[in-house]
Amino acid sequence: MLGESRLGGMLGLAVANDAETFDRMAGPLADRGIRAEHVTVEESVTALGDPPFDASRFDAGFVFPGRLMEGGVVDAFLDVPWVNDREAVLRSRNKAGALATLAAAGVPVPETVYVSNPADAGEVREVFAALEPPVVVKPNSTTRGVGVTKVHDPDSLDGVTDYLELVHDYRATGDKSYLVQEFLAEAVDYRVMVLDGAVVGAVRRESPGWKHNVHGGATATGVDLPERLRALAVDAAAALDVDFLGVDVLATEERAVVSETNARPTIDDEAKYEDGFYDRLAALIRRTAGAAADE
Repeated sequence: MLGESRLGGMLGLAVANDAETFDRMAGPLADRGIRAEHVTVEESVTALGDPPFDASRFDAGFVFPGRLMEGGVVDAFLDVPWVNDREAVLRSRNKAGALATLAAAGVPVPETVYVSNPADAGEVREVFAALEPPVVVKPNSTTRGVGVTKVHDPDSLDGVTDYLELVHDYRATGDKSYLVQEFLAEAVDYRVMVLDGAVVGAVRRESPGWKHNVHGGATATGVDLPERLRALAVDAAAALDVDFLGVDVLATEERAVVSETNARPTIDDEAKYEDGFYDRLAALIRRTAGAAADE
C-alpha cells in the first residue's frame, strides 16, 4: 500500500538543517517532486512517546542533526536513511581524523599535529618551533571557526594551550584534543561544494582578518575553480566517503591543501552553484530513499 510519504507522487524529505538551508531548498526540490519539511527537537521539550512530526510522511533525511544527542532522538522517531548520516557527520567533524584519512589517501593537507590533553607542555612547544610560527591552534571538534587562534610566540602558545587544558579538564568535555597546524600565509581560502562525486559550486572567502569563516563575518563570492582545485575537493570527498561535503581549500601559487571539511554544509544562494545543482541533489535524495526501499 502506498505510504503517506509518497502520496501525490512526492517523496518526503525530513530536513534537519537550519531554517535558512531549508527555506532555500524547499522550493527547488518541490519543483522536482520532493516535499521537504523541517524537523527538529532542538531547543524544545519533547515527549518521547509523542513525536512532534509524523514519521510516515518521510522517505529520507537531510542531513543528520549536528547536535548528535538530538539527532539520535530524531533518527529514532523517523527511522529513515540520511543523506550524510551520523557516521558521515562524525568523520568530517573529527578534524584530526579527517585530515589523517585524507593524508593516507594522498590528499594534501597542512602539516598538523594532534594534541590530546593532558599533554606535555615541552612537547607542544617543540611542535610550535618545528612548524615555523605563526601557527594555528584549533579545537578538534568545534565548527564555524569557534576557538581557532593564530599564535605567534611561545608565551601566547602557553596561554592558549593552558586555557584548552583547563576546558578539557571539565569532566563533561567530550573531546579533550586540539590541533597545532602550520599557517599558510597569503593563501586564498575557498569553500568547495562536492555533491555525489562532482563539484557543484565554490566560493572565495575573504575578510579583513586572517580567519575567513562566513559565520564570523567573511564575504563569500562565487568563483570558477581551476581544475586542480576541483580535483582536490572531489578526492577529499571520495576519501571521506561523504556524498554532500563542503571542502575548505587553501591555495597559494606553490601548493593547495584541504584544511577542513564540513558534512553539514549550509546550502547557499542558488546563484553560487553550477547549473544542475538541484537536479543532482534531487537524484541523490531519491537514490538514498530508494536504497532503503530495496532492503
